[in-house]
Formats: sequence, C-alpha cells, structure tokens
Amino acid sequence: MTSSVIYTGDLRTTCTHLKSNSHFETDAPVDNNGKGERFSPTDLMATSLATCMITVMGIKARTMGFDLNDVKIEVLKIMKADPRRVGGIELTFYIPDALKDIDEKTKAILKNTGDTCPVMQSIHPNIEVKVDWGDWN
Repeated sequence: MTSSVIYTGDLRTTCTHLKSNSHFETDAPVDNNGKGERFSPTDLMATSLATCMITVMGIKARTMGFDLNDVKIEVLKIMKADPRRVGGIELTFYIPDALKDIDEKTKAILKNTGDTCPVMQSIHPNIEVKVDWGDWN
C-alpha cells in the first residue's frame, strides 16, 4: 500500500503517505464547486510532473558531483471541458545563478533526464506539455 485517502466532507480529502505518515489535504477548485483553499486533484497531477522531473534531475546531478538546490519550477495547469480534464501543463524553470553557467553537455543530460521522468512517461499524449528551461534554453 502506498497511501490512503479519506473523504472528510465539503469536497475535501486527507491523503496520508503510509510509510512516513505525512499527509496533506485536497480541495475541489473554485470552478468546480470547491473553495480552492488547497491543491485540487488536478493541481497535484500537474505539480507531480514538476516534482518528478526535478527529483530525477537531482539524482542525476548528485551522481555528477553537484546539486540542484534552489531550482524553482512554476506550474501552470490548463483545464479543458467536455469532458472536464487536464488539457495542458506548462512548466517554467528558474535556474539559480550558481547553475546558470554549467556546460551544455551537462544541461542536455539534465534536461533529458527530466524529460524522461516516470510522470512524464505516464502523461496521456493528448495532454500538451510545454517546458521552458529558462536560462538553460
């Protein structure tokens, strides 16, 4: 078992990671009858792409002798209707000054690692994913 989800009412859930007992709550978005006070399930889907990319990139960077501390990724989730679904995810990377001048080969390795992360490989091809690598473009 990976996690448990309990519906707590008012369109909210509490999600618990069973191994660590860490938890978070979700809420339905404002445009779908919720209060929008927490991540929605589709927010988590889009955000999981960013967390997966930077995690595997961090693993790769560690094997190369450095870290990716302070890399920031902004996530934009784009919804579509009929049926209601995630239609697009846009990620914008912000690279800290300490990492802006790494060589092109290393950048290519890290970008490829991110682009082939497990979540990216799991996203349906009808979902348009755009990645802006910021200073690594």
